[in-house]
Amino acid sequence: MARIAVIGGSGYAGRHIVAEAVSRGHSVLSIARRIPSERQPGAMYIEGSLTDVPALLAQLQGVDVVVSAVAPRGDMAGLVRPNIAALVSALPEGVRIGVIGGAGGSLVTEGGERLVDLPTFSEDYKPEALEALGVLEDLQALSPDAADWFYIHPAGGFGAWNPGERTGEYRTGGDVVVTDPEGESYISGPDLAVAIVDEIEHPQHPRRRFTVGY
Repeated sequence: MARIAVIGGSGYAGRHIVAEAVSRGHSVLSIARRIPSERQPGAMYIEGSLTDVPALLAQLQGVDVVVSAVAPRGDMAGLVRPNIAALVSALPEGVRIGVIGGAGGSLVTEGGERLVDLPTFSEDYKPEALEALGVLEDLQALSPDAADWFYIHPAGGFGAWNPGERTGEYRTGGDVVVTDPEGESYISGPDLAVAIVDEIEHPQHPRRRFTVGY
């Protein structure tokens, strides 16, 4: 079993990852700026922040995989990209990092436009989407001997406002956003967590990004 740390473990995506990983017998450390009142039995909770990389590194001693579930919005806007870059450069050898991005960086079709570049993409979410893409660009620019990583784009309909249930099913789409036969793009919080823990247990996307949906 792996020792997994989830940065932003009390947020929407993070808490589902914590729950899924614990249910499979992994040792899970949830790191967030505030410890939640409702906690997943079997997980360890500590206070910490992506903005304090030196302290974070001390908290991550002994972990096998780090997952960042911190979105570049609100008071974290502009802070996620540089701090993930600093964290990746300082991680001990052999520690893998996974990053949850947004749907905006997904391609509409293979080799086609990004969702964020479509005229229908909300201007309100563009700064967040572009910073998340900056994180991906930094990971893609790493040398082959740097830390192993994966980057996941949830479906367009992913979010706390549309929670859904755990089915244990999902599809991956490489660089292209995953849609159903009606053209809808959606993944529940629990099933995004299933995809992430599956990737941790059985890596299919070393140093690559991938999309997830139904």
